[in-house]
Amino acid sequence: MNKAELVDRMASAADISKAAAEKSLTGMLEAITDTLSSGDKVTLVGFGTFSVSERKARQGRNPQTGETIQIAARTVARFKPGSKLANAVK
Repeated sequence: MNKAELVDRMASAADISKAAAEKSLTGMLEAITDTLSSGDKVTLVGFGTFSVSERKARQGRNPQTGETIQIAARTVARFKPGSKLANAVK
C-alpha cells in the first residue's frame, strides 16, 4: 500500500474528502517526525511505539574488495509493534 492508497482508505473509513484525509496523514507524519527529531518517542496504544536509538560505530567489510571499512555511529528510527498489531499480523 502506498500513500495514495492509504489516503483513499482513510477518506472512505472516516467519510471525509481525500484532501482532508491527506492533510490529516501529512500532519500525523510531520508530528511523528518532529517528535522523533527532538529525541522523544511516540506511543500509539495497541498500534506501537516509534522511538530513536543510537547505533555504535563498527567495522564492516566492502563486499567488492573484502577490505575492512569503518561504519560511523548514527541515530536511527525504530518501531516496536503493539500487542493488537502483533496479534493481527500473526
